[in-house]
Formats: sequence, structure tokens, C-alpha cells
Amino acid sequence: MRIAILSRNKKLYSTRRLMEAAKERGHDPVVVDFVRCYMNIASHNPTIHYHGKELKNIQAVIPRIGASVSFYGTAVVRQFEMMGVFSLNKSIGITRSRDKLHSLQLLSSKGIGLPVTGFANKPGDIEDLNKMVGGAPLVVKFIEGTQGIGVVLAETNQAAESVIQAFMGLKANILVQEYIEEAKGADIRCFVIGNRVVAAMKRQAKEGEFRSNIHRGGKARLIKITPEERSTAVRSAKIMGLTVAGVDILRSNHGPVVIEVNSTPGLEGIEAASGKDIAGMMIEAIEKHMRIQKARSKKSLAKRMASPSLSHELRASL
Repeated sequence: MRIAILSRNKKLYSTRRLMEAAKERGHDPVVVDFVRCYMNIASHNPTIHYHGKELKNIQAVIPRIGASVSFYGTAVVRQFEMMGVFSLNKSIGITRSRDKLHSLQLLSSKGIGLPVTGFANKPGDIEDLNKMVGGAPLVVKFIEGTQGIGVVLAETNQAAESVIQAFMGLKANILVQEYIEEAKGADIRCFVIGNRVVAAMKRQAKEGEFRSNIHRGGKARLIKITPEERSTAVRSAKIMGLTVAGVDILRSNHGPVVIEVNSTPGLEGIEAASGKDIAGMMIEAIEKHMRIQKARSKKSLAKRMASPSLSHELRASL
């Protein structure tokens, strides 16, 4: 099977591991820099071109779409979907998860536990907005962001107002959230593939930092999660429409709360903490889908062949 890994850098750990895992399982992987792709959006024959040639014979794609190029990246994934190519994560799931406000609204509508979250547009609403989420300390974050970028802890109401006013002055869309103090600077990254959590790690922020992202110096270790946390992670990925997701959870006094669902979770930290072949599991998920599709096609063909209304000539042609 020819699998395209949509990544801008073939040297990244996650990209390299997916290449290795695909080759080990007998596939033909290729790294495609999706921003260099260009598309012919035609109803009868949609195509993708890459480095001056039509990109053909791709059976599956693994999107590794960075936040800064989400719009173009998801457009390329949609084009592959139009061509009938299986994508491990669908374009709609990537789009939903990238918009933090939209994703939280979707999770909230399905009863997933969340930090108390506020969203406003005018500086005059800031004071009441802060009260709504319980007051300082509170967290201010960009709606679109990754790896802890654009996330600020405001320890006083005055500081919160100043930060929010500054962000609003820059025309940035932001969320204001309660600070889960009892989490003590730690979160749990649940790595979901399909309908199960295949690994989970606890990420602890370094001293003096509240963001636990490994890119921010956080330390990770393997952790055993509760059935409630496991169910929350799987449900959250499903609500987003993602086959593969990194679901970040905080342990609060009122149970697990989801702070983010990541559609392009990194593999380095989770593989190091768990010792598991996560990349291989992702390739296995593609293989499972292909087997199911093949079985359905055979079943559909058998049903058509058994139909009395099918002419002898059509049977012969099949």
C-alpha cells in the first residue's frame, strides 16, 4: 500500500517513525510536503499535483498538519478525500480541533467535563467575564495555538484585565478559563487510536511554569488512567471526528476536564514514556480500515450477484 505522510519536514521524529513503521509492515510510504501540493478541483476528475507531476496511486494519507498552515493543509486533505483516498484523520476533524472555541462548544454539548470557559469580544465585558470563570488566577489563551504558545496565567484580576485588553487590542480571539489549581501544573496526554487509549502519560511542568508541554520543558512519565479518564478521552476524540488524537486532561476536584484535543499529536514523548510502538499502531489502524472496506466491497458484490434483477450479461461483466 502506498501511504502519503503529509508533513513539511521529513526529519521530524514523528514523520521518521511513521516512515519506519510503514516500511516495517511492508508498505511504500512517501513524505509529501502538502504546502507544495496544488489542486485541480474538478467534479469529474479531482487531482493533486506535486513538483510538477500528478500525485497518483496513493491509497492512504496520514495528515501531520501544523497549526500555522491549517487552512491549506486541510484543503489538501479534503482534496485527497474527494479522490477517494482514505485519510487517517478526516479534514473536518482537524478543522474542528484547531478552533479551540468550536471544539469546546462541541465537547460541552455532549457532556464532556471542561474548565469553566468564557469568550467575549468587547473590553467592556472583561470584568464580568473574569467573574464568570471564578476570578483570578485564570488562564488566557488564543483560540488557535499549539505547544503552549499564546497561553498566559494571570494571577490577579488586574493582570487578567491587562492581558485580555492587550490581546483584544491586537484583534486576537481569546478564551478565558478557570485555573485548575489542584492539577499542580500537570496534565495527562491520552493518545487515542480508534476506540481506545493506547497510551497515556503525565506531563509535569518545570518549576515556575504552569504549562506542562514537553516543548516548554515539561517532563513526561507513564501513568495509569482511570476508567472515567479513559472514557472521556475516547469520547472526546469521537466527538471531534478524529481517529488519532492526543486528548489533554486535567485532574480536577470535580473529575477529569478536557483542555484540548490535538489532531496532530507528537509521537516522541508518548513513545519514550510508554515504550510502545505508537507509529506502528497508526499504520495498523489504516490496515484495519482497508480490510473492512475490502470485506464490505466483497459483501456488496456478492449481494448484487445474488439479485434476481441482475441480468446475465451484467453478471458476466462483473
